[in-house]
Amino acid sequence: MGTRIQAEKLEEPDYRGDRFKDFNELDANGVPVSLKGNNDLLIFSKPDMVRDIHKEYFAAGSDICETNTFNGTTISQGEYKMQPVVYELNKKGAELAKQAAAEVTKAEPHKPRFVAGAVGPTSRTLSVSPSVEDPSFRNVTWDELVESYKQQVGGLVDGGVDLLMIETVFDTQNCKAAIFAVDEYFLETKKERLPVMLSATIVDNSGRTLSGQTVEAFYVSVKHARAFTVGINCALGAAQMKGFYKKLVDLNSGWCHVYPNAGLPNAMGGYDEDPEIFSNNIYDYAKDGLLNFVGGCCGTFPSHIAAVVKKVSGCPVRKLPELPKYPSMQLSGLEPRFITEDAGFQWVGERCNLMGSAKFKKLVDAYKWDEAMEVCLAQCEKKADILDFNFDSDLIDGQSAMGKFMRLCVTEPNVAKLPFMIDSSKWPVVEEGLKCVQGKSIVNSISLKVGEEEFLRQAKLCMRYGAAVVLMAFDEKGQAATFEDKVRICQRSYKLLRQKIDFPPEDIIFDCNVLTIATGLPEHNSYGIDFINAVAEIKRTCPCVSFSGGLSNLSFSFRGLNSLRDAMHSIFLYHAVPKGLNMSIVNPGGLPRYTDIDPHTRKLAEEVILNKSADGKHVERFLEYAEQVKKPAPAAGGGGGAAASKDAWRDGTYVERLHYGLINGVDKFITQDVEEARLDMKVPLHIIEGPLMQGMGIIGDLFGAGKMFLPQVIKSARVMKKAVGHLTPFMEEEKRAAAIAAGEDPDQPKYNGTVLMATVKGDVHDIGKNIVGVVLGCNNFKVVDMGVMVPCEKILEAAIEEKADVVGLSGLITPSLDEMVYVAEQMKARNMNIPLMIGGATTSKRHTAVKLVTKYDHGVIHVLDASRSCTVVSALLSGEKQNYLDDIKEEYAEIREEYYATLVDKKWKTLKEAQGKKLELDWSKVPTKPKFTGNLCLKDHPIDEIMEYIDWTPFFQVYQLRGKYPNRDYPAIFKDERVGEEAKKLFAEAKEMLAWIVKEGLLKCTGVVGIWPANSVGDDVEVYTSESRDTVKCKFYGLRQQLDVGESTYVCQSDFIAPKGVAPDYISAFACTGGIGCHEQRKKFEATGDIDKAILLEAVADRLAEAFAELIHLKIRTTLWGYAPDEKLSLEELLKVKYQGIRPAPGYPSQPDHREKATMWDLLDINKLTENKLELTESYMMMPSASVSALVFAHPQAKYFSVGQVNTDQVQDYAARRGEASVEGTERWLGSTVLGYEKK
Repeated sequence: MGTRIQAEKLEEPDYRGDRFKDFNELDANGVPVSLKGNNDLLIFSKPDMVRDIHKEYFAAGSDICETNTFNGTTISQGEYKMQPVVYELNKKGAELAKQAAAEVTKAEPHKPRFVAGAVGPTSRTLSVSPSVEDPSFRNVTWDELVESYKQQVGGLVDGGVDLLMIETVFDTQNCKAAIFAVDEYFLETKKERLPVMLSATIVDNSGRTLSGQTVEAFYVSVKHARAFTVGINCALGAAQMKGFYKKLVDLNSGWCHVYPNAGLPNAMGGYDEDPEIFSNNIYDYAKDGLLNFVGGCCGTFPSHIAAVVKKVSGCPVRKLPELPKYPSMQLSGLEPRFITEDAGFQWVGERCNLMGSAKFKKLVDAYKWDEAMEVCLAQCEKKADILDFNFDSDLIDGQSAMGKFMRLCVTEPNVAKLPFMIDSSKWPVVEEGLKCVQGKSIVNSISLKVGEEEFLRQAKLCMRYGAAVVLMAFDEKGQAATFEDKVRICQRSYKLLRQKIDFPPEDIIFDCNVLTIATGLPEHNSYGIDFINAVAEIKRTCPCVSFSGGLSNLSFSFRGLNSLRDAMHSIFLYHAVPKGLNMSIVNPGGLPRYTDIDPHTRKLAEEVILNKSADGKHVERFLEYAEQVKKPAPAAGGGGGAAASKDAWRDGTYVERLHYGLINGVDKFITQDVEEARLDMKVPLHIIEGPLMQGMGIIGDLFGAGKMFLPQVIKSARVMKKAVGHLTPFMEEEKRAAAIAAGEDPDQPKYNGTVLMATVKGDVHDIGKNIVGVVLGCNNFKVVDMGVMVPCEKILEAAIEEKADVVGLSGLITPSLDEMVYVAEQMKARNMNIPLMIGGATTSKRHTAVKLVTKYDHGVIHVLDASRSCTVVSALLSGEKQNYLDDIKEEYAEIREEYYATLVDKKWKTLKEAQGKKLELDWSKVPTKPKFTGNLCLKDHPIDEIMEYIDWTPFFQVYQLRGKYPNRDYPAIFKDERVGEEAKKLFAEAKEMLAWIVKEGLLKCTGVVGIWPANSVGDDVEVYTSESRDTVKCKFYGLRQQLDVGESTYVCQSDFIAPKGVAPDYISAFACTGGIGCHEQRKKFEATGDIDKAILLEAVADRLAEAFAELIHLKIRTTLWGYAPDEKLSLEELLKVKYQGIRPAPGYPSQPDHREKATMWDLLDINKLTENKLELTESYMMMPSASVSALVFAHPQAKYFSVGQVNTDQVQDYAARRGEASVEGTERWLGSTVLGYEKK
């Protein structure tokens, strides 16, 4: 069409016609848009001409003619600002072509004419970046292309086209989006699907598309479309195109077409082949029997078509090849990969899998994409056949990371030439990858665990995206571990796919679950041979399928013994590959050859993999061998010394001997050592909580460092069980006596506690959980194991029913993390107070700290591995539980703050969005009216009363004395082995200093308290002069949480005050000091060289100031305001914030702007009331330095929070509310830790 239209030499008015004569849109540069060259628009401005051109080609002998809609998408028409007319354009374009076809067919009824709806490639590409700086950038998305194509298809179909032609494909991913759109349109409208023709364009003699694919790779990539024809058009002349077309003909099992240009473009942009030359070149194809459909593209007029019709008449039509009985898998990147029987084993590179490479994960975490690409390239150099990409991780946005890295990979030729495996347990992440990759990829994975309906939905989508698929051997009940279950589930999956949706069998890859062997648990011993045998049976009963497996699972028991693990993997492949295993996720280049493994290792490994030996003791032999590999025996020649040194550990103390026995799994002496400890320590429980748990803690550290492996941990647990077993009768006797004394049944079974464990909904992995159960059971804990895929409701109901002391959640796949968050939220919603343990391969301390701890208030603890479960549960059930949880909470808070502070790719709520998610309180619980309003000065308050409220724990932290749990806080710190003695000495000096201060009257404590009517207005708090609330005395400005952390609420301190017009509310504020006189006395100490006393004086003054703040807040609650008059809390409860309300300090996390102190100073009239004894410096620091100030919010739902970082829109709004002309002042006072952007 384009060539024939250009011959008309049309000008701007011809394109505008009457309809668009007044069109006056401007482009992005402000230049008026010209419509000249928008050939599709001639459908409106010159419909008769368009129809007549169609008739010319039909009359010349064309059976099929395309519509004049090559640029008929909103994306292409967007270049001309013509998006609104796209549907109409396509519909009318189809109608014009159909009218021409009908007229010619009427004249020649023996030769019906057909219309193909022309769908061009658009001017944008999904596989190539338009940005030199950022190869991951695209100026169009898959979803935008699909929507644009779908609208075009709708117009063409409604206009009556007979088939659809997706043509001149220079980027296969664009073509796949068009195919997807066609399918979507017919699925949504339920109309009968029209035939689809697909046509690629080869841009030069390299034989590749513009996006780099060979013609064979193109065919493999679009084979899923089951097209009417697949062929080549445009770019080259027929003579240059034949070799590439021949490759397509040899591969395509269906009809082929070709419609070349009339030669290559000349220097003037024209084409030199006349009808005779062009038809002779086409005849070269026809005489060889290569043609099913043929035509002309650029430079071909009706005369060219007429010449071709005449030239090829009588030539043989290409015969369709005979289809193979058992088709094999075809994959593609830029080049095709055919997985035939003789293709050999396929190595799937695992180093771009966050689960498979710590290095890659670290680089992705740090957004070092260029260095991550180097990891990818290294796998190509090591001859990987397929590349696996997995971005499932605790705190990485897998969907975003997958999309970005796939866009990078398809622009790197050495990477993009290989097929990709899009690997994720989250379906949206899988789809994101498929939307970025033009080749035919493998989806890893889907399974029946989601139920048949969702399983088939995902499988259908894999077909529509043109992907092969890994089917995991899972079903609704869980993971297939045995031979029988593997075969049953895989056969059921195969049958469903073949019978329900006609899924190509050659595109099915079964992963029958490579599971860990030689764990020390007998039920795991047959996992290796069961896998191998299952592959053989499934291959026999499910034709055409492939098999894959994750080798690293097999040897997970021996983490840290890499050479031994590699040997196991190589031996496993040696036996599994002949049975049908033809691909596996591995580190390419990392495995030894089977024949290179030393015979002894090979024999031992083969025995455990095949679970077969003459005496049946192969597992024990292999574990002993692994121990030797970990700890090589010393050289011979030591005489009798070796025997002596072997039992040298028996000379240690009973604590040392107990530790040795546990760590080394030696139970020979454990009973006598435990008995010795019992006679010395008297209380059996103290032995468990002391030396035995210390030993288990050491085991946890060693396992975490890779210095112990899993079977050793289980062996240690059994030694622990024997030790606890010896102590149990003594403890039961104590408990029995206590039960009788308390009038309880002494014969009830007595456990140390009850732990309920479950693998969360959607996850079927339970090996790690089962091992935790063994370890806990060995330590006399009652373990209630609910199994796998357990819904939240059942977990919580069982926890209540079983009266669980601890709930443990397990999961291996990334979606389990979201489910764990949901469980934590539901525990909070039900007001439960049971500690929650989190474990599993995909979990981490960081994810727990960032995503889980904030959801539940009664303890969420990440447990790294089975070896640590015992120490964690014991701590949670001990008398030091609260201190332990406080320790964890503090540690996790630091991790969370560091994570968000260092986050590079931050996501933000707009200020408006954050305000829309403000914390909504129950305003029926507004605190009572204060007993007085106004300001009150507490001058020279008695120190004796203040001293009762001192919190001594921070005092020791000043001197860097930090006790270790359970001796972290005062007074337990005195028992700490490392710092206890020094803490006692320092505390005595502080008490002596305090007594001297009181006796001599050296320090004065003064404070000012104010209570005023207040209401919130937006993010600010208005303070009023009187109860009438008609005059604003001052305003406290608030900052709202804005960093998108997936929370349901985004808090500002104004949320704690009733909104204006809702209810009358109040706010209190105070400032106090314990340091009047401190500066003068410090100078005296410095003058006499007593620097240590000067430091001690300031530390004590700080304690007095904080204690005074505690006392003032107590008086506000109970008397001055009186909203909690009956409060009777101990000091320990006060320090743990058990009171109603909060007292955040200006300049700190809830409101990090120190300038708010100036407002407080003016409101409380502090300078006047304290006679300038308590002042603010120009930088808003309080003097004396031993001073505290705070706002007091009384609502019972008020809570401490941290604003975190804020974005530009909030800074601008905040500065404007403060009446500032620019943001410079606010940016300076908030500083880089609060600003979430680089200030200009």
